[in-house]
Amino acid sequence: MMALALQWQLQLQLQLPLPLQARPPPLAAARRRQRGLLTPARRAPPLRARCCAGDAAAADAEKAQAAARRAYPYDEIEPRWQRHWEEHRTFRTPDIGEGLDTSKPKCYILDMFPYPSGAGLHVGHPLGYTATDILSRFKRMKGFNVLHPMGWDAFGLPAEQYAIETGTHPKITTERNIERFRTQLKSLGFSYDWDREISTTEPAYYKWTQWIFLQLLKRGLAYQAEVPVNWCPALGTVLANEEVVDGVSERGGYPVIRKPMRQWMLRITSYADRLLEDLNDLDWPESIKEMQRNWIGRSKGAELVFSAVDKEGQDLGATLLVYTTRPDTIFGATYLVVAPEHVLLSSLISEQQRTHVEEYRELAARKSELERTDLQKEKTGVFSGSYAQNPATGEIIPIWVADYVLGSYGTGAIMAVPAHDSRDHEFAVKYELPIIKVVSPPNGSCDPAEAYADDGIMINSSSTSSGLDINGMLSQDAAKKVIAWVESNGFGKKKVNYKLRDWLFARQRYWGEPFPVSYLDDTNEMVPLSEDELPLTLPELDDFTPTGTGEPPLTKATNWVRTTDPLSGKPARRETSTMPQWAGSCWYYLRFMDPKNSSILVDKAKERYWGPVDIYVGGAEHSVLHLLYARFWHKVLYDMGVVSTKEPFKCLINQGLILGEVEYTAYRDSEGRWVSADSDSSLIDFYQEKVPADKVTKVGDHYVLRDDPNVRLNARAYKMSKSRGNVINPDDVVSEYGADSLRLYEMFMGPLRDSKTWSTGGIEGVHRFLGRTWRLIVGPPLPDGSYNDGTMTTEDEPTLDQLRILHKCIAKVTEEINETRFNTAISAMMEFVNAAYKWETQPKSVTESFVLLLSPFAPHLAEELWFRLGHPQSLAYEQFPEAKSEYLEESKLVLPVQINGKTRGTILVDKSCSEDDAFQIAASDEKLSKYLAGKGIRKRIYVPGRILNVILDQQKAKA
Repeated sequence: MMALALQWQLQLQLQLPLPLQARPPPLAAARRRQRGLLTPARRAPPLRARCCAGDAAAADAEKAQAAARRAYPYDEIEPRWQRHWEEHRTFRTPDIGEGLDTSKPKCYILDMFPYPSGAGLHVGHPLGYTATDILSRFKRMKGFNVLHPMGWDAFGLPAEQYAIETGTHPKITTERNIERFRTQLKSLGFSYDWDREISTTEPAYYKWTQWIFLQLLKRGLAYQAEVPVNWCPALGTVLANEEVVDGVSERGGYPVIRKPMRQWMLRITSYADRLLEDLNDLDWPESIKEMQRNWIGRSKGAELVFSAVDKEGQDLGATLLVYTTRPDTIFGATYLVVAPEHVLLSSLISEQQRTHVEEYRELAARKSELERTDLQKEKTGVFSGSYAQNPATGEIIPIWVADYVLGSYGTGAIMAVPAHDSRDHEFAVKYELPIIKVVSPPNGSCDPAEAYADDGIMINSSSTSSGLDINGMLSQDAAKKVIAWVESNGFGKKKVNYKLRDWLFARQRYWGEPFPVSYLDDTNEMVPLSEDELPLTLPELDDFTPTGTGEPPLTKATNWVRTTDPLSGKPARRETSTMPQWAGSCWYYLRFMDPKNSSILVDKAKERYWGPVDIYVGGAEHSVLHLLYARFWHKVLYDMGVVSTKEPFKCLINQGLILGEVEYTAYRDSEGRWVSADSDSSLIDFYQEKVPADKVTKVGDHYVLRDDPNVRLNARAYKMSKSRGNVINPDDVVSEYGADSLRLYEMFMGPLRDSKTWSTGGIEGVHRFLGRTWRLIVGPPLPDGSYNDGTMTTEDEPTLDQLRILHKCIAKVTEEINETRFNTAISAMMEFVNAAYKWETQPKSVTESFVLLLSPFAPHLAEELWFRLGHPQSLAYEQFPEAKSEYLEESKLVLPVQINGKTRGTILVDKSCSEDDAFQIAASDEKLSKYLAGKGIRKRIYVPGRILNVILDQQKAKA
C-alpha cells in the first residue's frame, strides 16, 4: 500500500496520467501507408472498420489496435518529459556567483550556429545536435559543469531575398523561422540551456559585434580599400567567393561580375603566421588543419623585377614585380603573365591589342576566383602587345594576360616557366610559346611532353652577360644563389608570401549589422561612433530592393543616413553598407558564457572558467572560412586581454552527411525494353525510370529488378534537397516513431564522422529495440493498449552473471561515448537487453544502472523508466554508472592440455583451478580421455592458467 501511495504521489508531482492512454496513429503514418512504405502488420484497419466511426465500440477497438501496434507509448512520454524539463529548467547552467560550483571540472559543448531557414530542419540537421546532447548529458552525469547553449546566426542574404520577394520585413520572417527551429529542437529533447539563447539580430547582441569592429579599427586592422569584388547586379550586393558558383550567385543563379569597389577590409593577413603556427596545438581533424594551412598558403620565394620594354627592347618606363617560389628556374622564364585586373595593364596594352585585351578583361570579370583557379579548366589568355626583359638572360619575352593569374595573389603577375609548371606548360603549348628545360631530374628521366615540377639539377642556366651561373647546382642551392644575385644587383629580394587575402568585410545589403561609423560632409573624413553610443540599430525600412546603382538599400533610409557628428557638430552621413553574415558568428561562443551582460562583452571570470570551447561540432563545409575568421577575432581579443586563451575551439568534430534514401534507376530503350545498367551500350542514349524499392531486390553486391533479375539497376543516395524531393522531415519521424527513436537511429547508422544513407527500415529496427526495452522493464501491454504502473523489476540480489553482463555493458558504453563511437555503444546496450530477456528475474539495481546508461541516447524513455522505478527527481544529474573491475574479469579460461608434450585439446576451467581439478576435468573430457584411459601417469606438469602437460609411463603403456 505504501508503494502504491508513493507511486500515486509521484504521478501527481509530474502530472502523469493514470493509466497511460493510447492515441490513433499519426497523420504521417497514414501518408506513409498511402505510399506503401509500411509493412502489412502496421497498416491501418480496413475501410469497412473505419466506416463505422460513429460506432463507439468500433472506435475504441480501433484505438486499442493502434496502441497495440506501437512499440511503446512514446507519444505520451515525450511531451510530458519535455514539459517537465522546461518547467523545472532542468538544464539551466547557473552563473558564477549564482550557485555554480567552480571547484567542479567544466565542459563547454557547442554546436555550430544554425541559420534558421523557413524550411525548418530535415533529418540531417539533428545528427550533430544529437551527438552533442549525448556528450552533454554524459558529462553532467560524470560530475561536470556543462555549458550547452543554442542560438541563431540570423542575419544574411536569404532573409533579405525573401523580404524582397514577399514584402515581409526580414525581422518578421527571421523571428518566425527561429520559433519553428526552436520548437523542432525542443521536440527532440535536446538538453540546451534555453536561458542563454541569443540571436545575432538582437541589438543587445550586435552592440558587441560593433564594439569589436571599433577595436579592430583602433588597431589598424580595419580599413577601406578599392578592391575587385563579386558584384551581383540582380541581388544588388557584393558576394563572397563561396557564394558564387560557375559565374552565377549561389542563391537565385544570377550573373556575377568582377568590378572594383571601395569596401571595408579586415587585415587578417597580419595574423597569418599565428593562425598557421597555432594549428599544431589543436585537437582537430588533420584534414581540416591541412585545409587551413593551404588556405593561408605560406610560401618562401623571391620578388623579382622585370622591366617592361617594346618589341625592339626600348624601355617603356614601367616595371613588373613578379613573385615566384622557384627563383632557381629564372632561366626558363619565357614569358610573363599578368592578371586581367592588374593595375599596370592599361599602360602595357599596345594599340593593336587594346580591343582584344579589353574584351578579355570583360569576360574575366564575370568569373569568380574559384573558377579562374580551377586546374581542370582550359587556360585562356591574350597577348598584351608589350614585352619584358628577363634580368638573368637579357632576353626579350612577351607579356600575356590570363585569368588563371589573380590580382589578389602575390603581385598579380608571374614569370611563366612552362617546362616546370603544369599551368604554364598547358598555356605555352596552346599559344605556341617557347619551352626551355632548366631542371633535370636526379635520375635523369622524365616525360618530355609534361612539365617537370620537382627539384633537380640545374641545366641551361648560365649567362656571361649577367654574370649568373647556376649550372650543375641542386635546385635549393641554386635558389639561394639567385636570390643573393638579384638582391645585390637590384633585381629583387627574398620574400615570404601568403595565399590568404585580407577579409572583405562589407555587403551592400539591409539585413546585417550597421557599421558604427559616419563621414563628415565637408571633408569626407571617417568618424567612428563613440562606444557609449552603441548599439547603432538598423532603421525600419519598407523597401529592401537593390538600388541598381551599387548603393546599398540603407541609402533609402534618408533620415537615418543623415546625422551630426557629436564632437564637431558638423553634418555627416552614416555608412550604408552592412557587415557580412560571418560577423556575428565570429564570437558568439563567447557571448554564451555571459549572454545578459550589458556593460562588457564577457565577464573575465566567466571566460576564464568556461573558455575555450571543449567540443565544437559542425559540418566540414565551415572548416576554413568560419573557423579561420573566428580564430582571427579570438586572437585579436586575446591580444586585448578580453579572452585568456589563444584559441577558441579546443576539439573540433565534423559530423558526416545524412543522404536521402537510396534511389533506384532503370533504363529503357526507345521501344520500352529494359536495358541492364551494366550494358556495354552508353546509358545516355536510354530513358531513365525510377523504380520503387518494393520492386527491387539485391543479388550479391548489385540491385536488380525483382521480376527480372537480369536487369541490373543503378542505386545511389543523394544529398537531401527540396529539388530532389528526398527531404525527410523530422516532425514526421517523431510523429511516427518518437524522438528517442530518431535520436537513436541517427547515432546507430554508423560512425559520427561518416556520411550515411537514410533508411526507413533502419529506424523501425531501433524503434523495436526501444519497445523491447520498455516491455522488459514495464511488462507487456494490457488488452486496451495501456500498461501497468510501475515495473517488472524485483528486489532480488543480482547474480554474479548478471553483474558481469551489466558491468561489461557499462565499460563498453562509457568507452564508446568518450570516443564518440555512439553506434557501437548502442550495440552494447542491445546486447544487454538480449541477455536480460533470458533472465528469470530483473533485479532493480541492475535495471536502474542500465536505464542510466540509456539516458543520454533516449532521454525521454529513460526518464519515464527512472520515474517508474520510484525516483521522484529527474535522472539528468544522477551519477553515471561506473564499471567495477572485479566484474570485468572472466572467471574461466581455456587451458591447453598436452599429452607427452603434444597438444591434444583444451578444457574450460576456473581461473583458480587446482592441478588435481584440472586433471579430473581433462580425464572426463570426451576427446582427451581416450589418451589417458588405462594409461600410467609418470608425472604431471601444471602451470596455472597456462598449460597442463601429462607425461605417460611408456613401459606400462607398452605392456
